Amino acid sequence: MEPLRLAILDMYDGHPNQGMRCIKEIVGRFEDTLEWRVFDVRGKAEVPDLSYNIYLSTGGPGSPLEGDGIWDVAYYQWLQRLWDWNNKPDNARKYAFFICHSFQMAVHHFKVAIVNQRKSTSFGTFPCHMTDAGAEEKIFDGLPNPFFIADFRDWQCVQPNLKRIDRMGARILALEKIRPHVPYERAIMAMRFSEEMVGVQFHPEADPDGMLTHFLDPQRRETIILDHGEDKYLNMIDHLNDSDKIGLTHEIVLPLFLHDALSNIQAELQLV
Repeated sequence: MEPLRLAILDMYDGHPNQGMRCIKEIVGRFEDTLEWRVFDVRGKAEVPDLSYNIYLSTGGPGSPLEGDGIWDVAYYQWLQRLWDWNNKPDNARKYAFFICHSFQMAVHHFKVAIVNQRKSTSFGTFPCHMTDAGAEEKIFDGLPNPFFIADFRDWQCVQPNLKRIDRMGARILALEKIRPHVPYERAIMAMRFSEEMVGVQFHPEADPDGMLTHFLDPQRRETIILDHGEDKYLNMIDHLNDSDKIGLTHEIVLPLFLHDALSNIQAELQLV
């Protein structure tokens, strides 16, 4: 059987990041069954066609509500084409995973919640709580409830449109950490838009070793402590050193999505 094809939609706009390295490392585990290509969405307005079997759309900087009228239009058109393709029963299923910035754009496109700016930046590692649907979600299989996430964002998805979510057949899978000391709504942290399309508002690709190297840099450590406080910094380092927190999420969420998508596609191909 020929390798299946995966498209990585790079939403980082040329900004230095750890996300692409982590995503490529995870995708590389499936090199026997997958060939892949990166598309520079925001830098070159590149989007994949529908010849790919699987799509991974990354995190990225800036507002998910702003574009240049070129790349963002192309991205939303690709997203709608993918949705329409999967809604035709005779078409072979195509799978997509959305991370943070891309998740926020998908939520905005499908109008399943409000996307707005947080009162302050969420920065660090935090517990994330599954909903009842999340407790049965296949990409969370093996995670505790709550599980720990790497969360770096200025934006959030809140005020879910439950009627639209229900009409789409979508499911909210996880919510932000419980914060009884503040009067703010808990953000949606994961949603399954359909059986083929799922997204999270955190960074499941984040690996503890890479994050430790990144955040132990003396200059970066000083900046984080100045911006967010020493307690938050030390708490994050503790979580990165604990194998049942960020390391567990790294090893489960995105690998399980890819494994499940590949299994479904291969089973479908055998029936043809």
